[in-house]
Amino acid sequence: MPTEVALLESRALRVEQMERVDVLDKVKSLVMLPDGIRLRTEDVARYFEVSTVAVRRLTDRHQDELMENGMQVLRGADLRSFHSDMMSLWAGEGPESYPQAVTQLRVYTRRTVLNVAMLLRDSDIPRCVRTYLLDAEQDLRAGYASLEHRVTRVESCLAGVGTALQELGPVLNRMSHRLDSLDRRLDVTHQVVGAMSVRLGHMSEDIIRIDGRMDDLARKLKDLSRRNNKQR
Repeated sequence: MPTEVALLESRALRVEQMERVDVLDKVKSLVMLPDGIRLRTEDVARYFEVSTVAVRRLTDRHQDELMENGMQVLRGADLRSFHSDMMSLWAGEGPESYPQAVTQLRVYTRRTVLNVAMLLRDSDIPRCVRTYLLDAEQDLRAGYASLEHRVTRVESCLAGVGTALQELGPVLNRMSHRLDSLDRRLDVTHQVVGAMSVRLGHMSEDIIRIDGRMDDLARKLKDLSRRNNKQR
């Protein structure tokens, strides 16, 4: 797990934490400019309770890193456009309510402020921010460890299931052979029943023919009996 010193010294570790801007408001309310997106150097200094000189010195030393994370230095037309936008949003009585820089202005985003918090030494507010980051990292690692333990237990259970399935394999194979044998016997039985059905059909036809012959014979006997009675 990274330490506070490692976070202060390692740019790579700071990059890993750059999405955690939510910790800023957990430590202290971060007051933004009217656009809700940017801050000035004095706003950053006020948040960290340090001098604007300390913030400027830090931004000078780490300008490339901070600019990668949202810091801008506005000059000329960009600065005039920025002031115009801010004055249109400012809640004061007039343009004098919004302080303007003369030649250039550094503006910061939440991401930049978090970057400053991971660089600024000897101040309680950035220390608190770094503590939140490291605690969250520890909780995250603990969560991963717990998840890994659960996955290991599941894998162990699945391994037991695999062993059981291997042991059941021969049994299932024998059952499959027996079922195949039963299927063949059923096929033979169906054939026998079919043959018997055909023979019964033939026997039924024979019985019908015999019944017909017996009816003819009975009629003949009746006729013969009537003739004999008439002759007497």
